[in-house]
Amino acid sequence: MRRPGGDRSRTGSTTVRSASAADEQHLRDFVTTRRGVEGFVEPRTAVSDVTLLLVAHDGEWTRRRVPSVEWAHRFANQFQVPSYDAAVVGIPQRMRDYNRRKKNL
Repeated sequence: MRRPGGDRSRTGSTTVRSASAADEQHLRDFVTTRRGVEGFVEPRTAVSDVTLLLVAHDGEWTRRRVPSVEWAHRFANQFQVPSYDAAVVGIPQRMRDYNRRKKNL
């Protein structure tokens, strides 16, 4: 029998996939091939681990799981990308505008 909270990869009845090397590479590729990128660190939730949302100048975006909040801010600093806590500042309007433009195509 498992102890409550003994398995950190599970939250409630949902298994949370950990960040991977492929996730990190995807974030690196996005940061190095887009202009005006900002990072928004999203906290762990009941169904998702910590994620890093990257948003380019035109609103194009990507989101991947990351090992921790601290890792996300260090990653952003390494690439000279401003990073914010999404729970505090929210998500940029340019991302919502981008999604609306893509939906209307």
